[in-house]
Formats: sequence, structure tokens, C-alpha cells
Amino acid sequence: MQKTAVSRARKIFAVAGFSILVLCTAGCSGNDSPDVAPAAVSQEDLTQLPEANTFATVTGAPLDPQPGAGASAGKVLHPKNDLVVYASMGGKPIAKLPTIQMGSPTWVPVVAEQDDWAEVLLPTRPNASAGWVHVPEGTAESAQNDYAINVDRASFTLEILENGKQTGKWTIGTGKPEHPTPAGRAYIIASIEETKNTYSPIVLPLSYHSDSLETFGGGPGTVGLHTWPNDSFVGKANSDGCIRVPQDALDQLVKMPLGTIVNIV
Repeated sequence: MQKTAVSRARKIFAVAGFSILVLCTAGCSGNDSPDVAPAAVSQEDLTQLPEANTFATVTGAPLDPQPGAGASAGKVLHPKNDLVVYASMGGKPIAKLPTIQMGSPTWVPVVAEQDDWAEVLLPTRPNASAGWVHVPEGTAESAQNDYAINVDRASFTLEILENGKQTGKWTIGTGKPEHPTPAGRAYIIASIEETKNTYSPIVLPLSYHSDSLETFGGGPGTVGLHTWPNDSFVGKANSDGCIRVPQDALDQLVKMPLGTIVNIV
């Protein structure tokens, strides 16, 4: 499946009411312990690191520290330049986080913080990969995301939450038994406008990948949120792993900020 990626960040953040903030320095945390220094990485070393995107597999990445935490609002982070991703604070460099993901600005959920360090979820294989980035003042932007999404595969439902309050709920379709929609705490990584296929005007790729397919539609097996030309998917497990939603649900989902958690159970 050939797609043309388009940046929708300004519209998305305007609708969501984001307030862009500079990440707090160590003084914001109230922690008097000295900041752990990152391991030195030369420009040559940086070019050798895999880019943390949906096409990559990052070896040695820690996993989501709270995979069952569910969907919740929280901080998201956007790197101003490529950021080195470490296996731990001051640990081994394992990847680099780019400023752009599939044509959209990179926004990743922050799941832990200490001093000038932030642990973020990655859009790579294996699913639930995470990593630590060193973000002293001026190296990244952050924002408070008030939205979250829950997907229940058993009941074929998707709900949008704003500050924990449900603002919409729909009956959806999920992956067939041989290609199930993977469970876990994923997030929206981009907004892509379809120019070739007509099944969905917009596709929202997630950070998770199919566990049974290495590739589909010409991509790396990335799971996405999208609609379908008819209602044959409603309440059924008949996709190759993606989450099919009604058009009115997609109309609301495209308003979600990039980095929004999609908790799949």
C-alpha cells in the first residue's frame, strides 16, 4: 500500500488545546541528586544507531515499565533534533529518536522522569519497546495530552477519554484469529492521508506491529486505526490486525494529538 504522509500537527494540536512547554530541568523535580550524565556519542556513532521508527527493530530496548497501566492522559515529548535513546539513564545508546515519523512530527508518550531524563515509549519492534532520552532545557518540547483511547477486543469497542471522562464510544472491528490485533499500551505515531486506496481517507498508524505478519500493504506490519468502505467489519474480527472504526469515530480520532495512548486489551 503506497501512502503519502502529510503533517496534520498544527490542526491536531490546535483542536486538542495543547500548551507547548519547555521540559523542566532538574530543579523542577525537587530531586537534589546530581543528574546522571549521558554516555558520550560521537557524530559517527550517531549515524550508526538505528532510527527509532516503525520500520526499525531496536535490540536491547527496555520494555514499557507499566504495560497494563491502561489509557491515561499525560506528557508527550517532541525532539527538536535527533535524540539518542539509551537503554537506561547513563546506559548504552541503542537508537536515535527522529524529529519526524512517517511525515508527521514525532511525539512520544513520557512514562517516567528523573532530573533531565525521560523514559518514552518507542514506535519500533518489539512491541512495547521503551528507552531513555536526556532532555536538558532547549533540546525538546513537551505538552500535556488530556486524551486517551481504550480498545476492548472482546467487546469490539473503542472509547475516547478526555481527562478520564468518556467523550465517545463505538463498535469496531479487529484482527482475525490468525492475525490478531496485538494487546498493549500503544500510541498514535502519525496521521497519513490515503491517495491510492479508498478504504479510508486517513490512516492513523500506531506504535505497535502485527505479531503474525512481518509486512502487509507494503509496510512493516504496522497496526493502524482506519475506517472501511462498508459496515462488514462492525463487531467482527476480520482484519489483518488493524482496528477498523466507523467514519464518525475516525472523524474524532484524527483530532487526537500525536502520542495519544491507545490501550488495547
